Amino acid sequence: MPGIGIAVIGLLIFAIGYLYYSKFIAKHIYRLDPNFRTPAHQFNDGVDFVPTKKSVVWAHHFTSIAGAAPILGPAIAVYWGWLPAFIWVVLGTVFAAGVHDFGALVLSVRNKGRSIGTLAERLIGRRAKMLFLFIILILVLMVNAVFAWVIANLFVTFPASVLSIFIQIPLAVIIGIYFLRRGKGLLFPSIIALIVMYGTAVLASGIPALQIDLVSYFGGENATVAFGIDTVSMAFLIWIAILMAYVYIASTLPVWKLLQPRDYINAHQLIIGLGLLYLGLLVTNPEVTAPVTRSVDDVSWFPLLFITIACGAISGFHSLVSSGTTSKQLNKETDARAVGYGGSIGEGILAIISIVAVVTLFSTQEEFLSTYSSFNTANEIGLNNFIEGAAQLATGLFIPEAVAQTIVAVIVISFAATTLDTAVRLMRYIISEIASEYKAYALTKKHVATAIAVGSSTALVLMPGDERGFGAGGYLLWPLFGTSNQLLAGIALLLITIWLRRQGRNFLVTFIPMVFLLVMTLWAMISQVWFEWAWYGDDANLLLFTLGAVILIFAVWICLEAYLLFKNDKTQGLEDDE
Repeated sequence: MPGIGIAVIGLLIFAIGYLYYSKFIAKHIYRLDPNFRTPAHQFNDGVDFVPTKKSVVWAHHFTSIAGAAPILGPAIAVYWGWLPAFIWVVLGTVFAAGVHDFGALVLSVRNKGRSIGTLAERLIGRRAKMLFLFIILILVLMVNAVFAWVIANLFVTFPASVLSIFIQIPLAVIIGIYFLRRGKGLLFPSIIALIVMYGTAVLASGIPALQIDLVSYFGGENATVAFGIDTVSMAFLIWIAILMAYVYIASTLPVWKLLQPRDYINAHQLIIGLGLLYLGLLVTNPEVTAPVTRSVDDVSWFPLLFITIACGAISGFHSLVSSGTTSKQLNKETDARAVGYGGSIGEGILAIISIVAVVTLFSTQEEFLSTYSSFNTANEIGLNNFIEGAAQLATGLFIPEAVAQTIVAVIVISFAATTLDTAVRLMRYIISEIASEYKAYALTKKHVATAIAVGSSTALVLMPGDERGFGAGGYLLWPLFGTSNQLLAGIALLLITIWLRRQGRNFLVTFIPMVFLLVMTLWAMISQVWFEWAWYGDDANLLLFTLGAVILIFAVWICLEAYLLFKNDKTQGLEDDE
């Protein structure tokens, strides 16, 4: 089967979903009101609450949710064959992710830009809020630690991409100060910024002097530097230190100064990147060499597929972005459809090309099967396989493979960095909420909360890691990410369902995907916690067992409280804030 066939079917379904299903939801379910005064106008402070053009908000939202995850998840999940991954991405995007992201955004906008954690208190109760905030805190901490590791790893692997990433920061600040803040058009300066970035990437690919290769600076891979640390580990340490300093600054600046213009540049970068890859797919028309489905002995796709592909189908992290930063920038409530549902569609498009790039990378099915020899191997090679596969598609447009790999790496790193500093900003909000609850008001201050967020993330990523080497401490908790993330998505859908029910509206559009997601995720989590990580198992892991059991109990507790709420028909307690 040609890879273009997979892409065309997926794109057609996405188009139908956005044009018809999202329109139905906007009009009849969420009932968007163009005259509703959004929190961005109610609480405009020039820092977090800033009324912003729809295109800029969409760019922020899209690039914040479209980090490395919608690339990595599908690139791993094709281990079970391309068809299960494709079906979950397409149906999950249209019927789950779009509804989830869209709904979390509208719910937050209707309630003064409150986060999904705070809304849990208003909908279910204070106890549910605290349990929910704990799950969110663990999830965001894992995102911060692992994305920092991923970016540092890509910097080491693709040193030609580093200069382009660094150049983007001052360009974004200039655009924010001289164009966005003054209400001028962003399209032209954004395109100029991309030309500079990609021009730098092309030059760096061919000129070693422009490659910031710390490993080479320290004497090569076999050398040893201070305190007996090898050069690769030292490079990781330096990049992680730089990244954490960057996200501290980026997450405390006003959104118009760096976050919005950088995300606007990244949105154009993704559009151009997707355009190049899909056009390259059309020109090269490669055959799919991966099997349609595959029977394996180590890990069953059911229910693990639904937590392996999160971003790209549905992801709880998106509800944090929707209610944490995006809702505070929405100019009109009617913009929520394009931003929330449209952002999910964009991520689905990215996930589809990730699938196609990987399943057409190999010359034969035997080569694919030998490369994807186990699920653990698929986890280790997924991201690099995407970069190689995407570069192979781009060569159809006469782009040299080395240049194509650098450009793809720049795109992946840009989105991962966007997600990282958005996650740190969200973690600051969560710490402030928890501190306010316990009247620890000193911890609610911006720089104090940010210092805690950055400090704890740094501590986790620098913990003794695994075979990936120094700096991979975040991966100690990474096996919990998939289930925790999908539990968060299920609970967010639960909150939206309760809100719709109290408004007297049809809640089946959120109830059905909620039930499916919670069943699959709880099933997967129980299998991991009680049958893999428990002290009596072959792969016993006390840390994962303890945290996993706590998150599982908290999630079940929240669901039980919500069930009792439904059963007792307690419909009072939450009205839309005018």
